[in-house]
Amino acid sequence: MPRPRVLVIGAGFAGVECLHRLERMLKPEEAELVVVSPHDYQLYLPLLPHVAAGVVTPQSVAVSLRRRLRRTRYVPGFALGVDTRRRQVTVRTVEGAEWEIGYDHLVLAAGSTTRLFDIPGVTEHALGMKTLAQAAYLRDHVIGQLNAAAVTNDPEERAERLCFVVVGGGYAGTETAASLELLTREAIRRFPHVDPALLSWHLVDIAPRLLPEIGERLGAAAMAVLRGRGLEFSLNTSVTRVTPRTVELTDGRTLRTRTLVWTAGVAASPLVHTVDTDLVRGRLATTAELTVPGADDVFAVGDAAAVPDLAKADGSITPPTAQHSQRQGKAVAFNVAARLRGTAMRPYFHRDLGLVVDLGGGYAVSRPLGVELSGLPGQAVARGYHLMALPTVTARTRVLVNWALNATTGSDFVSTGFQHGRPATLPDFEHTDVYRPA
Repeated sequence: MPRPRVLVIGAGFAGVECLHRLERMLKPEEAELVVVSPHDYQLYLPLLPHVAAGVVTPQSVAVSLRRRLRRTRYVPGFALGVDTRRRQVTVRTVEGAEWEIGYDHLVLAAGSTTRLFDIPGVTEHALGMKTLAQAAYLRDHVIGQLNAAAVTNDPEERAERLCFVVVGGGYAGTETAASLELLTREAIRRFPHVDPALLSWHLVDIAPRLLPEIGERLGAAAMAVLRGRGLEFSLNTSVTRVTPRTVELTDGRTLRTRTLVWTAGVAASPLVHTVDTDLVRGRLATTAELTVPGADDVFAVGDAAAVPDLAKADGSITPPTAQHSQRQGKAVAFNVAARLRGTAMRPYFHRDLGLVVDLGGGYAVSRPLGVELSGLPGQAVARGYHLMALPTVTARTRVLVNWALNATTGSDFVSTGFQHGRPATLPDFEHTDVYRPA
């Protein structure tokens, strides 16, 4: 008899953690393990702002699947659609060929993409921070703006190139703005013909306060620190239109800029719309055991899944965080193994351990287990958490060495020309146009 096939879609926190656990829980003869992902690495997403700022190298946060998963067969490509009746997933390889792969048990851990909303110009002109390529490109772009500003004789163009706008006041947008502002403040000292006073960073968010996820007091503390560095904030404000040289805001102002970084939330992977089942807030509805109702032997976890949050009594679903994704990966591995062996599954339960927001420059805000920390103690907790959360000793060592080198030697300001001359829009980097409707 052939071995049952466990097919995992996605190599993020949830998918890789699931497979890592299954390799340890199941004997080779119990199941064939297969993962479909366009990249042969697991990305440690929380450190992307450090990659964009040049504090850590891209390789440090890209953990090789072949280093972590020894028995799993890796299929490079995009999962385009799921047919739960035929138990088939359509896959497009990186070269463009399409084929179908069958499954006995399917784990959908397809992750998320940047939420764009229906705002004119965002898709064409905004830059994202969701993939490793986007972080590397953003660093090149920012340094390129400084280089261009240094040589132009047009005062208006110089002001546009030295104005940077970040949309999104959550931890991703705040860390990105904080890290890149430090980078440009340090870099501009190497441009003697550019007035540092022209450099400006703006953070725009529709929420009434910064970092609502971490609490009012810590959010206010982070905002005060960033204001002291020169960041400008536009809260209770959104974007109405974007052009190659302007960002128009709902308060009537127009910011003249060549750089808009869009971090205003995430949306579940478009793959979820190919599954014939119910969605909750755009994510696949699941049971507490992480199964998808109406789809036999299909599980969903991570950002693509609306998992009941049993730690709360208000009927809410778990937020799309790395913390929940990683722990859902462990939980779904247990339940897949239970389904294979005919034993009882367990509901997913995890109480949020808190968030950490590293603002660089020796400052962070953290709330581990409800304890509020800021400044150097907050940064010690934030970086300690990241080191523990990185999945391999090799990755931890690389990141630790990168941090130490940056702290002792400072940054270099080199534009590598990555993606130069190629389309660099959000759909180009995140491949949101390859999916099929249900």
